[in-house]
Amino acid sequence: MEKRKSTLGGLPGVVAANVKTRRLRLGLSQEELADICGYHRTYIGSIERAERNITLSTLAALAAALGTAPQNLLQIDDD
Repeated sequence: MEKRKSTLGGLPGVVAANVKTRRLRLGLSQEELADICGYHRTYIGSIERAERNITLSTLAALAAALGTAPQNLLQIDDD
């Protein structure tokens, strides 16, 4: 079975960009963010590459770890 390559479009791309931007702004590595959320570093990386269609509970965990509200990770220009 061929693995489909993700484009950074759509909502997964918005979440990916916002998670990465916030993580870098906080000076966290993917591994540090993963530890805070209770996920594996490779999972965080796949989220940041928009390869995952995450659940609402994952969105909430990421938002809490990044010090923001979940809806902020869904907005195109997250500030």
